[in-house]
Amino acid sequence: MQGYLQPTMTTDQGNHRLIREELARVLSSAAFQRNDRLCRFLRFLVERHLDGRDEEIKESLIGVEVFGRRPGYDPKVDSIVRTEAGRLRARLIEYYAHDGGNDATVIEVPKGHYVPRFHFHNHPGVSEQTIGVGRPRLIAAFAFVILVAMAAVSWMRGQFVAAPIRIAVLPLENLSPQKGDEYFADGLTDEIIGNLSILEGLAVRSRTSSFAFKGLPRDIRKAAKQLDVDYILEGSVERVPDRVRVQAQLVRVRDDSSVWSGGFDRALTDVLAIQDEISRGIVNSLRLQLGHTRRRYETSVDAYDLYLRGRALSLDNGPQGFQSLGYFEQATAKDPSFAPAYAALASVSAHRSIQFVLDHPADELSKMRNAAEKAIQLDPLLAEAHDALGMMYAREGQWQQAEKCFRDAIALDPNRSITYDDFGVWLLYVLGRNDEAVQQLRRAEKADPLSPAIHAHLGSMLISAKRYDEAELSCLKLPIGNFERDTCLARAKLGQGHIDEALQLITSAADAHRGSRGPEANGFVGYIYAKAGRREEAETELAAASQYPNAQALIFAGLGDKDRTFEALERMNFLGPQRIGIHLTYPELAFLHGDPREQLLRQRVGLLR
Repeated sequence: MQGYLQPTMTTDQGNHRLIREELARVLSSAAFQRNDRLCRFLRFLVERHLDGRDEEIKESLIGVEVFGRRPGYDPKVDSIVRTEAGRLRARLIEYYAHDGGNDATVIEVPKGHYVPRFHFHNHPGVSEQTIGVGRPRLIAAFAFVILVAMAAVSWMRGQFVAAPIRIAVLPLENLSPQKGDEYFADGLTDEIIGNLSILEGLAVRSRTSSFAFKGLPRDIRKAAKQLDVDYILEGSVERVPDRVRVQAQLVRVRDDSSVWSGGFDRALTDVLAIQDEISRGIVNSLRLQLGHTRRRYETSVDAYDLYLRGRALSLDNGPQGFQSLGYFEQATAKDPSFAPAYAALASVSAHRSIQFVLDHPADELSKMRNAAEKAIQLDPLLAEAHDALGMMYAREGQWQQAEKCFRDAIALDPNRSITYDDFGVWLLYVLGRNDEAVQQLRRAEKADPLSPAIHAHLGSMLISAKRYDEAELSCLKLPIGNFERDTCLARAKLGQGHIDEALQLITSAADAHRGSRGPEANGFVGYIYAKAGRREEAETELAAASQYPNAQALIFAGLGDKDRTFEALERMNFLGPQRIGIHLTYPELAFLHGDPREQLLRQRVGLLR
């Protein structure tokens, strides 16, 4: 497989010793020591390989030797080996991201295979071997993978408590006048089986088993009993000139009830594209009906590597984070079916277009919409995709649609802190729904208690809600020496009525970070100087912010100049409704409330619908 360098010395005795030592380390680690099943699985794979018995490392034998299945076990009917292999790969990623991060030998079970691979680093007499890229990059990738692994492990605990839903797809009946169209019905059946098979939580019977019922009278109960399944998907295909019609239904066997049915009528152009579209539509409808069926993304090594690089960069909240866009675009080019890459592309584009209005390309909004919609089309149960679509709608001021998307994302993944943060900051806070915004950020903080970005956002929201004592506690959670921390604390102190403490904080922070402050930070500095009667310093900050109306609006407010504050806000139009909306929630601009010009401004920029 491209992206791997095969080790050159995996069978000599020296390497055998290194591999056995590494196996012992892995099995005794916290990631494995309480899971006898995965320990048996990994030991079987490694020892059979070291004994030169690779031909025995196949699903049928693994099922019998490792998982206690009876002789004659058919992996096409029972997917236990594939399911546990996925868990084993995830557990190895977790180990090498934690305890095994510095191990000189790495054990890998490649996707699609069971014969293990071994990689050696810094061993005397053994040439450096890497997985795709150099060791430093591998570690950098693992730094992100650990974040994914932590969420995945938490999710998998819930997934593997319950037995998977057992389902079979009976061959779709060909109703076309031309019997030669049988291939189309069979091909669509194959597509549906394949797409169902990559969903976690489902045990899908193989094509071989399902097609044993082709051409036979339909007896759902009999078929379900022989296939040992809980649900049967059946249907028909009819091709007429230039069109194809498909009817399908999912039957719950225990009470013979139809839990889902759907029809598809498409113009017949590209046969393969139509098969893929209809199959995906059926499968995604079933996922929505069955609930806990998360998709396994079996993307290429190259596409996944590009995606991980992008995700690692996107964790940076500054301009550097937007360098991730190039990686996400490359990932979607490598694998046009990889929904998470499209969702990440849309989300990062939305953040850039909001926060760095002048730095994003003119066509970014349309590209952002296309990426978000593509992610939803590919995987309607992907929380990241709904969050990205919410960001896109919010960027365009379509508040109701955005709110629905954010709430859908939360329902799909209640533990994802980024969704709560995006919903709270870029919609609720913008619209002045401060208490609701705080509620969402509290949930984000619970899910990600060490995030500086969440603490900063929460502190600002609590200040806007005039909950200054709570705001001070959030501000104190930011890193010491951070200018944002000092500004946050100064604003909280000012709200508490401690103007001298606010002035002391902002003066020392302004001196310590002179030249490295953002324009909005200059605005808060100037505002506090003005409220403390230090007009000369306020005017100095005003001059420094001559190119930034968002900062000028704050300083003019501190000086009590309502007309020039409105003029500055009017010049903020190019920043979009979200930036203006958040400004109008600041208590520093509360003296504008009730002025008719405020309502006109809100209506003009799209804050009122």
